[in-house]
Amino acid sequence: MEKKVTDLSIERFGEMMDLFCSSMDDYLYACDLQRDHYHISPRAAERFLLPGPHFSDVTENLRKFTYPEDFPALEKELLEINAGHKQDHNMHYRWLGKNREPIWINCRGIVLFDEGGAPHFLVGCINEIGKRQKADNVSGLLGQSSLELQYNAFGGEIPDGFVLRIGIDDFRDINENFGVEYGDYILRKTAECIAGNISSGQKLYRIVADEFAVADFNGGTAADAQALYEKIRSSVVRFIEENHYRVVYTVSGGILPMERERGFAEAMTLSEFALSEAKRDGKNSCRVFSADKYEDYKNKRELNRILYHAVKQGFEGFETYFQPLVRAEDGKLTGAETLLRFHDPQGNMISPAVVIPVLEESGLIIPVGRFVLRQALSACKEWQKYLPDFKININLSYVQVLKSNVLSEIKELVEEYGVDPGHVCIELTESGYLEANSHFNSVWKGLKEYGILLALDDFGTGYSNLHCLGDLKPSYVKIDRSFTLKAMNREYEYHLLQNIVEMAHSLGLSVCTEGVETDEELTKVQSTQPDLIQGFLFGKPCGKDDFYQRFFESAE
Repeated sequence: MEKKVTDLSIERFGEMMDLFCSSMDDYLYACDLQRDHYHISPRAAERFLLPGPHFSDVTENLRKFTYPEDFPALEKELLEINAGHKQDHNMHYRWLGKNREPIWINCRGIVLFDEGGAPHFLVGCINEIGKRQKADNVSGLLGQSSLELQYNAFGGEIPDGFVLRIGIDDFRDINENFGVEYGDYILRKTAECIAGNISSGQKLYRIVADEFAVADFNGGTAADAQALYEKIRSSVVRFIEENHYRVVYTVSGGILPMERERGFAEAMTLSEFALSEAKRDGKNSCRVFSADKYEDYKNKRELNRILYHAVKQGFEGFETYFQPLVRAEDGKLTGAETLLRFHDPQGNMISPAVVIPVLEESGLIIPVGRFVLRQALSACKEWQKYLPDFKININLSYVQVLKSNVLSEIKELVEEYGVDPGHVCIELTESGYLEANSHFNSVWKGLKEYGILLALDDFGTGYSNLHCLGDLKPSYVKIDRSFTLKAMNREYEYHLLQNIVEMAHSLGLSVCTEGVETDEELTKVQSTQPDLIQGFLFGKPCGKDDFYQRFFESAE
């Protein structure tokens, strides 16, 4: 049935909306279809990219602040309403916020007709369907937006206290193994465990997913928060026992002491960081926010951005260095290990110990590893003109092995540069083998079958040496510098080094001893009869041109 109106005007609708808008979160609106005029709650003009709370030329103005992809459907809907083909309106689409960010809304309304049966007004309500909930029906707690209201009520003068952020460890496993309904039950019971331990001056909120926050604005200290966490953890253990161990889980905590001028968004970011630190450190624990660790985290994130840009710009700032490998018996050059170096945009070299973990965590090690392979094989091919048996060693990351088709890439590049596979040695660290799987084993086997030499690096620093030797059967092992240094200064480790070399030789493996820096160390290492030696005594890592000048220029 058509709804008719005779004595209302758009101005009258505006007056009524202004009466209600201050007491509601949604936005009321009225559109005079015949006068082509629009009126909406004033707060909407503060939130969205509107020309103001009321405007004419409705369709063209809507075009300016409706997300471009969504406007054609909205325009079609308005044409049907103006033509009298529709009596109501209910659409999901996006308006642009003040910073031109898309914001999902649900716009509902009814059409009011004049006495002649022509559409006169479209009146209704707009709400943000992507807006954060103020309360959570699963846990029965207020949500993050409610905590934000409490936080901001202090007007920038935040009193002393803390935010204790609690997260259920591995909550997704509970949902996957027991179902979402049981997961909701665990959320409710965990909320009860937390609520049963907070004081009357503290408030509990459900933040996101499996995380809660206890807000203390009454002078609580980090020590108080730590004590509260321990009580909560004990309550969770009691619940698990009373639930007959149907599900066993733990909770971690992050503590953020209040600071007077810290904004809410920053507080949430820093409390989340503190919780993440607890989870990274093994879970079932609590950490107080550390400004130093957060600064390190931000530096790491900035380094990741710099590295991504460098890769995108053709590996700008990356360089390969080479360190000589010599025969133990006479110190003659036999090959070189390829090492990665990186200079930031200011020209400062950043330690590989800092760069490589960031490359591995981000996955950038895959394209960078390919870059290193090319540089190494190119150098090997060039230097074999002066030393035909020259061999090149290349370090391979386990990320490359497990997350890329590295076997095919190595084969293709070896063939592209025309290097004999027997003159290429791939080095993998012993510690990485602990995470080996069937894919790793197939790559390792494929490299051996292709004729590539394989070296087990950092030998003597891990926990599975014999296991690695038995399973992997490498071409040779490299004794880590730290172990070599101990062997040079302590008799017990020196005898261990002798026995390792003897054992490797009995298995048909070669041995490379790393870290030789003095003539005295050389004499002592040679007495253990390794096959190869690497160390500063024979040359520090250097760029390709420097390596050529030192070892091959005289051969021209």
